[in-house]
Amino acid sequence: MIRTTGLTRHFVGKKETVEAVRGISLDIGDGELVALLGPNGAGKSTTLRMLTTLLPPTSGTATVAGFDTTTDPEEVRRRIGYVGQGTGGGANQFVLDELLCQGRCYGLGRRDSATRAAELVEVLDLGAVTGRKVSTLSGGQKRRLDIALGLVHRPGLLFLDEPSTGMDPQNRANLWEHILRLREQLGTTIVLTTHYLEEADSMAERVIVIDHGTVIADDTSAALKADLAGDMITMRLADPAQVDQAVRLPGWLTAAVEVDGPTVIVRTADGDVVLPRLLRHLDSVGVQVRSVDLARPTLDDVFLALTGRSLRETGAAAA
Repeated sequence: MIRTTGLTRHFVGKKETVEAVRGISLDIGDGELVALLGPNGAGKSTTLRMLTTLLPPTSGTATVAGFDTTTDPEEVRRRIGYVGQGTGGGANQFVLDELLCQGRCYGLGRRDSATRAAELVEVLDLGAVTGRKVSTLSGGQKRRLDIALGLVHRPGLLFLDEPSTGMDPQNRANLWEHILRLREQLGTTIVLTTHYLEEADSMAERVIVIDHGTVIADDTSAALKADLAGDMITMRLADPAQVDQAVRLPGWLTAAVEVDGPTVIVRTADGDVVLPRLLRHLDSVGVQVRSVDLARPTLDDVFLALTGRSLRETGAAAA
């Protein structure tokens, strides 16, 4: 569905050239749900704008839905849906009129536009607001309308740029329920950017991390967490004097160990397997453990391991 090779985008100012995207190569298959993660300024939105033909690349190539974004932009636009960070509907327009107009813009006849609008109104639970102006809708209703506008022409590929930013948890969960149901029904390929790591972790089948305009990781969320972060075992010892004895771990345990006063932190793969063995070992040498906690890594831990920065902190201001 998407293939890019060496995609770059440079912005030339009066005093300097900003390299927003520095040679991104991607392959995204039909039907995938892929999350693009990265801090502000990493190049995510610029990449999306190139893939949706809103920006020409400085160099490299991009094929979207079978067409080149530079030589066949109109064919690309016919086959994609794009939901940007702003509200797509006109503030003073009525919800149903916006849907009908969008269908007509994509070449649907009057009857087909009305049929498609009715389908989306039902699927996205917009029936109660079709006669209202867009400006009167809640944040969640506006985002559902944006999704509907992006899906009027039944695109095989949907781009979502920060789809739930600024929404409360209940509206975010409701929006994702609608998106996932639509994907299940239509088999739509979805590419999204988000600062909400739990969304990417639970929804996306694949996570691509972008930093400084390049791809620095590309895998499933589970694989990235297992390979790059590892599980974290935190033990608080009853006697701080036993810390040195505690960190003399057996040779079969390959792990990174940190010490903070009476607390010993062990990072290792397969923490649920390692923890019982570790406790048995400490008990056998007389080290008393007062408390223990096993924490699974998060995508923020992955980003921290890759870049030394917290993705959650860099996204907090934008959110």
